[in-house]
Formats: sequence, structure tokens, C-alpha cells
Amino acid sequence: MSRSQIRRQSGPTGLGSDDAGCTILHIDMDAFYASVELLTRPELVGTPVIVGGSGSRGVVLSATYEARALGVHSAMPMSRARRIAPDATVIEPQHHRYSEVSAGVMAIFNSVTPLVEPLSLDEAFLDVAGAVRRLGAPSRIGELIRARVHDEQGITCSVGVATTKFVAKLASTRAKPDGLLVVPGDEVIEFLHPLPVAALWGVGAKTEEVLVRLGLRTVGDIAHTSVETLRRALGNAAGTHLAELSWGRDPRSVTPDVGERSMGAEETFARDIDDPEVVLREFLRLSHKVAARLRSHGSVGRTVVIKVRMADFSTLTRSRTLPEPTDVAREIYDVAAELYDALGLQRVRIRLVGVRLEGLIQADGGERQLTFDVPGDAPATLDWRAAEQAADRLRARYGHSVVQPARLVDPGPGD
Repeated sequence: MSRSQIRRQSGPTGLGSDDAGCTILHIDMDAFYASVELLTRPELVGTPVIVGGSGSRGVVLSATYEARALGVHSAMPMSRARRIAPDATVIEPQHHRYSEVSAGVMAIFNSVTPLVEPLSLDEAFLDVAGAVRRLGAPSRIGELIRARVHDEQGITCSVGVATTKFVAKLASTRAKPDGLLVVPGDEVIEFLHPLPVAALWGVGAKTEEVLVRLGLRTVGDIAHTSVETLRRALGNAAGTHLAELSWGRDPRSVTPDVGERSMGAEETFARDIDDPEVVLREFLRLSHKVAARLRSHGSVGRTVVIKVRMADFSTLTRSRTLPEPTDVAREIYDVAAELYDALGLQRVRIRLVGVRLEGLIQADGGERQLTFDVPGDAPATLDWRAAEQAADRLRARYGHSVVQPARLVDPGPGD
């Protein structure tokens, strides 16, 4: 691989002019969820660590590179991960911590450029064209961001620097872990063509199988295949798309974040459930989880969506739009429970349930109160939002189990 084709940087020293015009950055945190967990468990640094649900149906959310070297990867069933890495430390996810660190990382990005397009909690595209005069060359900006993420958040990230989003994302993947790679504009083809076809966006397992049957194993093979052949094999849209990407053509611009459009949570039961009371308790727990996340992001939403997956993997979703947006768990749960009851699944074995709120907007900060009738008295007022906000503060200080609905408290023996 030539020096000019792609360069891994460990610091700003010796940066040349080969990043001219490479104003698109893709920044991806390294083993994000696991790295956040290690911030409070420094004794585990350098050891195999797996983050994920510990139940029999749990899946791997993240793993340290030591665990990955043993074959563990995200989305792998936890049962298999434990067999592959029996000595690894398994940690239950703490999603509120990931959101906190992500907010800090995104704040760093936004201090560099307003053109930030988050893809998830731990990665984003940046267009730094407007920051070059103020902060220096794109490579230098990438190194500045890497240093700030490490200094301010205690984790590492990898950066891809290129002329397009597609190539920048490939570069950040190649840079991992804790690196920066530049793909100069005039070396894109040399960088792309040796890569396997699976590196192209839109190539999943089935598409890869079709391409391999055609004898196309590298991006270069696709580039030198006629567009008509690709269209016949994959369809007009997919064939044209892959032909363009194989030559590094990606006209998409970085689209600034307009806020999350939905927030949700779901849970797979350790065993299939046919008890409606257990299902409703899980809907209540998920409603509180979603509401707390909404409040932490300063968002409210109007449409409540539930998801129910049966034992045979068939899945139902139902939704209802509220008269006004909310971030109150009680309101979310009331709708979720009504939607579930209307499904009439009392004797059906259920594998998974989920709650999601859509149509998100920024909360206006105003106080919202719910009224209810007290027998024999004038109407009383209960501010559910204030009560849940108070619970948020207590949980942040003393832990998530310190305050929860009585219905979710597991009574001890004899209670």
C-alpha cells in the first residue's frame, strides 16, 4: 500500500497536503459501550469484556478488542459469546451512561462544525470545510477531535478523512482502533478496488452471494463490470448504486442532525410469556425507561407505538397519537396497555415486547399537570411530570433501583 494512498496518523506532525479537499470526516468511537463501562472499571482494561444482556436470550451489545480477538462480536447471542470467551467479564448495559457520554462527544463535534450528521450514539459524519481556515487541514481537525474525545470523555475514536461519506466511513473502519486514515482524492480508486464486495454499502449476505456467483469478489471486479450486467443481476437501482460506489462516486452531503424522530426500548423475555400481568408489567417498565430517556434529551413525543413478538416470531405493532406530546411514563404506559389489551393476546405466548414514542419535538419546559377526582373532595392535582423528574434525580444520585413504581418492586420472601 503506497504512502500516498492512505496514511495512518498518530498525531499532527508531518501532515502534508494530500488531504486537500478531504473535508468529510467519519468518526466512530472504539468499542463504545465497552469503553464507557471501563471508565468506572479500570481494573478490567486490557482484558476481555462483553457488554450485553445476561439472560439466556441476551445478545452482545459491545465487546473489548481483547474479547473480539477471541471471536466475540456485537449481535452475537450471549450464550455463544460465553462459550467462546468463558473467562470474559460480562456487564449488563447501562444505557443512561452511554447517552451521557454520547452527548459529550456530540458537543465536541458541534464545537468544530455545525454540519454534524449523527448515525448513532457513537458515530457521525462531519463536513469540516468551513472549519479549515480556523482550525487547519482536515487531518489536523481529525486529530484535534481525537485528542478532545480522549481528554474530555476518556475514550478513543477512529477517524476517516476523505472527499465523500462512503470513503470516509471505510477509512475509519480501516483505522480502528484509535487511528486516523486519510484517503486522498486522487487515490480513491487505488484504495477501493482491492476491497471485498461486502465493503460496499448495500451489499448484504444475499447480494454478496449473487455477486460471487457472477465471479465478482472485489470492488474492482464490480467497477469493471458493465452497468447493464449489474442491473440484470441486482435490479436497476441496486446495480446502478453499486456501479457508482465502485468508482468512489457518492454525491450525498452531510445532513445536520434534526433530532431523533423516535425513542424506544424493547425486551426479550427469558422464556415465552402467556401471563398478561407479566406482559403489562414489562410495558410499564419500558414506558418508564423511554420516558426517562426522553426527559434526558429534552424531547417529547405524540405517537405511542407498541411492538409484540410472539413465540413463532410473528410480530404485531399498534400505535395511537396523543392530543399533545408527552414525556410522562404514566401517559405512555396507559396508551401502551390499552393497545396491548385491544390485541386480545391473553393466551398467546409472547417472546418480546417494545414501546416507542414517535413524532419527537423539543420540550418547551412548561409545567404540565394531570387532574384526577378524589371522592368526596374537590378535584386534586398531581404533577406526574414533576414526580418523575424528581425520581430521575434520585436515580442519578443513588442508582436506578432506588425509585420505581410499586408494581415493579419484586417482593421478597414472605412479603
